[in-house]
Amino acid sequence: MEYGLRRALVREKHGRLASALGAVIASRPVGPLSGRMRRLLAMVSMRHEVLVDLFRNRPSLAAEILVEVLGVTLPTYSEARVASIDLTETTPAEYRADVVVLLLDADKPVRVIIVEVQLRKDDDKPFSWPAYLTVSRDQHRCQAGLLVVAPDPLVADWCAQPIEIGVPGFILRPPVLRRDSVPVVTDPAEAVRRPELGVLSAMAHGETEQGATIAGAVLPAIQGLDDERARFYYDLLYNSLNDAARRALEAMMKGYEYQSDFAKKYVAQGRDEGRIEGRIEEAVRALLSVLRTRGIAVPEAARERILAQKDPERLERWIEKAVTAAALTEVLDEPS
Repeated sequence: MEYGLRRALVREKHGRLASALGAVIASRPVGPLSGRMRRLLAMVSMRHEVLVDLFRNRPSLAAEILVEVLGVTLPTYSEARVASIDLTETTPAEYRADVVVLLLDADKPVRVIIVEVQLRKDDDKPFSWPAYLTVSRDQHRCQAGLLVVAPDPLVADWCAQPIEIGVPGFILRPPVLRRDSVPVVTDPAEAVRRPELGVLSAMAHGETEQGATIAGAVLPAIQGLDDERARFYYDLLYNSLNDAARRALEAMMKGYEYQSDFAKKYVAQGRDEGRIEGRIEEAVRALLSVLRTRGIAVPEAARERILAQKDPERLERWIEKAVTAAALTEVLDEPS
């Protein structure tokens, strides 16, 4: 599916979720949304299609996560490619995995990895997952493995339960990538090398206090991509962040000398969304969040100066500096 359609789907589903929550929100007293409501809205970016796309766009991501995060040993390989998701045999049932990744060494298949994105419990999966493995093993004539991506903790626990096949010793224990086990990507070089992992990190941790730092690492990676993929990933990044991190991202965008339509669109979007009540308050929160996450101490006098600042443009400049500054003086060292 083209990125443009994926992006439209992001917005369309976001609207449907907002409508579904509308009655609940309308029945509440006026005020900030609860943490639970914010998490429900944030879950839009963790949809099935989006996660599947990240693994399709970077076939080696499945192998990297299995090895680096889940401790699975894989054979040496020189190439990872997406294989056919059609695991249908001659039986009437049709099996289609979310992503099938084939690892090759000198063009010889050495391991096939089935990637399944699971957002809810599905009683069919304990029966279909073993079938996926045996069929793909037969198709590619190599060992087969499974990676289940389950952002919801309860669903992840369910996915991780052993599946007894019925043959003594033949038990499938699905490796599960949980939200809290997704690596926190804060190194721009790492995000440039593996932008899909950077976006996945933002989707998993963008609502935490590390959201702004993750955004600062992922943004340079996005600018190096083709325009359509950059738009798609920016949508995911922006919609995965808490309010303070979004303000930080908007300030960071202004620090890049973008000339593309992509940049102009989102810089303008940032300015428009900045014209909401509490803009200054959110900028202050973003600045303090970035400083805290980067380990830069803020003495009481400096904190009071930040809290007293009423110029949103200056606050945004400070946020931009805070992303790369080594000391607080590099951030605030300008006439007040």
